[in-house]
Amino acid sequence: MTDTPPQNRTVEQVPLPTTGDVDFRLIELFFFAYREFTADADELLSRYGFGRAHHRILHFVNRNPGMTIAELLELLQITKQSLSRVLRQLIEDGFIVLMPGDDDRRQRLLYPTPKGRELTLELSRIQARRIDAAMAATGPEHSDSIRLFLLEMGKDRAATRDWYARKDIAQKERT
Repeated sequence: MTDTPPQNRTVEQVPLPTTGDVDFRLIELFFFAYREFTADADELLSRYGFGRAHHRILHFVNRNPGMTIAELLELLQITKQSLSRVLRQLIEDGFIVLMPGDDDRRQRLLYPTPKGRELTLELSRIQARRIDAAMAATGPEHSDSIRLFLLEMGKDRAATRDWYARKDIAQKERT
């Protein structure tokens, strides 16, 4: 593709090339993969009047019951204000409970309710089906490469690396 626009068209009127200074192939594959990965869950969440922020909070509280609000804020990299509205709704609707700490009663710990656990499992099963189908299509010989690629893409923040370590996410699959 040439760097000069066709006659009577400005540079801004010409599409960016798929490959060139930037290779848009993987970027667009990520856009569309993420859209599909979240679409099924979004549909289920909408039945409750929830969005992706609700999903993330439910996911991590279920994966680490008893986590503090501060730990959740650090992991999700969001503000207290962003968390507050969504968390309040999850508590009011009976998906999460907030309990005082055992050692420090001022501390607030987050726990899923049975209702919150079931919704999280339902959302996770939906997304796992899509992942399993994609992994099956790529073949088992590629699963370690895919896992390593995703690990490398998401490891910049200390809170994420700590999460990976605590949950054995960085480890190879055990056979």
